[in-house]
This record gives sequence, structure tokens and C-alpha cells, in this order.
Amino acid sequence: MRRLLWLLLAAVAAQVGAAPLRLEQVAPGVYVHIGQHKDFEEGYDGDIANIGFVVGRDGVAVIDTGGSYAVGMALKEALRTITRLPIRYVINTHVHPDHVFGNAAFVEDSPRFIGHAKLREAMALRGDGYLRKLTKQLGSAAVNSRLVAPGETVQDRLSLDLGGRKLELRAWPNAHTNNDLSVFDATSGTLWTGDLLFIERTPSIDGDVKGWLAAMDALDKLPAAATIPGHGPVTRDKHQALARQRAYLDALLRDVRASIRQGSGMLEAMETAASSERGHWQLFDVVNRRNVNALYPALEWE
Repeated sequence: MRRLLWLLLAAVAAQVGAAPLRLEQVAPGVYVHIGQHKDFEEGYDGDIANIGFVVGRDGVAVIDTGGSYAVGMALKEALRTITRLPIRYVINTHVHPDHVFGNAAFVEDSPRFIGHAKLREAMALRGDGYLRKLTKQLGSAAVNSRLVAPGETVQDRLSLDLGGRKLELRAWPNAHTNNDLSVFDATSGTLWTGDLLFIERTPSIDGDVKGWLAAMDALDKLPAAATIPGHGPVTRDKHQALARQRAYLDALLRDVRASIRQGSGMLEAMETAASSERGHWQLFDVVNRRNVNALYPALEWE
């Protein structure tokens, strides 16, 4: 049964600069903090991604850590109100800063940091830019934030044992990014998709849309009692959530291709592409424009 746990971490928050976290227990031993629907450019505070952890008999696996050291620390303090078991693993679903900057808060626990086979390279390429932007966005609240690369990577699949509880990690080809990783908890039937799935928040493109659609087809076939997206509420109806995301991506592809065929420029396409989807998604105008900016040049060369 789902229950909400309000964790009042005011003293900790004052020290690390993070707001108190709300945790939702979506299955026995599975906890998630639902991030806010805020844009990176306005009002961003590092707390927009879904992050959380799975508790086994012998240890804990953290799955994504938030967009700053402060958020990562608040997550860890929330975790410690649930269990004192050792944190064995920190798993990153992909490179985006709202999912990984909290890694630094867990270094002292000496977990195994795990990610996609291409995550380490992506962090190296983007790390300096990500940190400069975070410092500009958060100011002093960005203190101690840094990227911590995985010590262990997943080329295809990897199974982790938390003690009577196995997590199945799967690396995906180029999709939302080129370093997407999903996590399936077989005990509870809970699937963590990272940003392969957005709910409510407009999906953002940083990889290959056609590859993303193929990954979604595969995700749709996986059994899951509960699915935790990278953004938005937990769902018990993965099929419907994926269909909603597919409708947006299909419309975006169709409309950008039509603009190119008709000779419309990219700026015009930013105003018209996927406009039929506007009412279905939060942050649509700002994220959709970025998506067109990323997609238009690629589709010109189809």
C-alpha cells in the first residue's frame, strides 16, 4: 500500500541549503522523492528530478541523487530516517545534472557508483560546463556540488544483490541520451526508467528521437507493477504513460519534417511544431522550442 512520508529535515536543510524532502513509498522498501516541475533557466533549485532508493536485507541502492550536493545530502538524511543499512550502490540513470550532482553527498559512504558504459565519457565532456551553470544558477547553494563518475559501468545488463532483493540494470542504445540506464526491482516489480519516460513534464531531447521511440517500445513490453519516471508522478499504467509520451514525440517528428519539406525555417518551426500537444504538458513552450532546436538540424539530413 502506498503511503506518504513527510520527513521534516529543517536542521539538516539549514546546514546544506536543501528544502526538506518528501518521500513516497511506492512499494515495500522502495522510496522516491518526486521532483518539481521547474525549468533549468528560471527558479531552478536542483530539485526537479525523481530520486530515491531501494532497501534490501543487507544494503541500500540509491537511484539518482538530485541536482546539487545539498539535495543529495537531504536525500541521504531522509534515507537515514528509514534505515541504517549501508549504502552499497549509487546508480545514475543518465548524465543530466538534475540527476547526478548529488552524487558527491554519498562519497563518504564508499558505495559503488554505477552508470551506463558511456556515462563516464559524457560526464568528462560536460562536467565543467554543468558546474559553471549550476554555480551561476544556485550561487552559494551549489557549494560542494561536483560530478562523481561511475567506477563501474554497464555495457548491456548487470544484476545487483541487496540481500534477498535483486536489481536488474539495463543499458540502452542512444535514446533520451546516449547513456540511459533503467533499473528493475524484481521483488516489488518496480521499474525506474530515468528520463526514458516523462509524465506531465514535456519530454526533452538530448539524444536520438527514433532510438528513444524504439526504447519505449521495449519498455512497454517489460512487466512492471509500478513505474517511476525521471520526472512526474509514479504510475501503475506504464502503457498509457508511454503512449502519451509517444504521441508527443510522434507529433514533434511529423511537424518538424513537414516544416523542412515546406521550406519553413527553424524559428517558424519552433512556434508550430507539436502545437497540438501543448495542452498536455507542463513547461511546453520552453522545452518544446529547445527540442525543435535540437531536432531540426538533424532531420534536415535525413
